[in-house]
Amino acid sequence: MKIRKNVKALSPVVASIILIAVTVAVAIAVAGWMASMTSSMMVVDQIKITNMAFGPAGASSWIAVTVNNTGTSAVTINEAWINSAKWTSFANVTSSPGIISANNGTVIIMTNVSVENGFNYEVKLVSSKGNSFPYSKVAPNS
Repeated sequence: MKIRKNVKALSPVVASIILIAVTVAVAIAVAGWMASMTSSMMVVDQIKITNMAFGPAGASSWIAVTVNNTGTSAVTINEAWINSAKWTSFANVTSSPGIISANNGTVIIMTNVSVENGFNYEVKLVSSKGNSFPYSKVAPNS
């Protein structure tokens, strides 16, 4: 076998350019992959309680909570709390039970509440992802 001494390999400049091009291509691919991963993981419940209305004073009254979903995905309300007590009898008026669709609003009514005029009520809604959304208001004197 004869060894050829006159054959040249790639010049160092061409090799460097190829190496840089491959590195940039891999960096772009990894950046795209990471961007898709983080955008899918950053879906957050975004609801805002805008008002509370009270039924007549008494032992079996109600509290109506107006809720707007300002996010891009539906939010499911799993729990409702009134003054640190978990409330089991609540329902949506304008949508499926517990579900508030994206860019939409609803009224959640909590029944069998003992409403006292002039008393402060703190309502906390908890989503299926565990996020809490508190709101407080004083029941009006009528």
